[in-house]
Amino acid sequence: MSSAPDLFVVCKQCGSEVSPYITECPYCGHRLRRRAPDLPREKGTGPQRRLRRPRLGRPTDSRPYVTILLVAASCVVWVVLHAKPTLYLDMAIFGPLHGDWWKLLTSQFAYGDGLYAFVTLVAIAIFGWLCERRHGPAVVLALALGAGVAGALVASAVYTEPLVSGGNAAALALLGAWVVPDLKAARAGDYYEGDLLGAAAIAALLLAIPFARPEASWLAGVTGGVLGLVLGLGMYRSGPEER
Repeated sequence: MSSAPDLFVVCKQCGSEVSPYITECPYCGHRLRRRAPDLPREKGTGPQRRLRRPRLGRPTDSRPYVTILLVAASCVVWVVLHAKPTLYLDMAIFGPLHGDWWKLLTSQFAYGDGLYAFVTLVAIAIFGWLCERRHGPAVVLALALGAGVAGALVASAVYTEPLVSGGNAAALALLGAWVVPDLKAARAGDYYEGDLLGAAAIAALLLAIPFARPEASWLAGVTGGVLGLVLGLGMYRSGPEER
């Protein structure tokens, strides 16, 4: 006679009561077990289909220092720009670069509008933290800065008078990289823990901002989102699959 499964288990890291059929605490990210237990079988039924988790990197329980650094740097620049508004012209891209290549990097931290800054930094904080917990700080730093530079380069190459300011490319890149495993799981009909509707709403808001704030380049944002999806798909395929 088989014993009934536990209704919940207690996470040793944060003390939360969580499902016994997951391997990672949804509240703090602590690793509960290496693999999810098999679902109990009913007598006389066929074999049960085990839940498959998407291929992920090795989760980390450390603080998201890179994400904190990215958000904090933008906040510091915001304060400095209000103290010296002319510095905004030296950081953001308004027209051809003419050798000012540092603007490809500094433009990501320069915001001229508070609402644009708030939405973008909240998205970077959320998806940067999730990506850093899943893939580590190096991936987040390379993806955020690389997507911002690539987006600014594409906008500068396409437009004769490009306008690039803020981190919408970085935010969409981090969102795209994080959402890939859940998209693959949803398509396969497998279990996933993320909120795809919430991610889609944030992505739609980030893509809509350039229509209200022209300095938020839509082309840079789309470039960042595509890079995030490509990198996320590459890490998904190269990582081990947990069953």
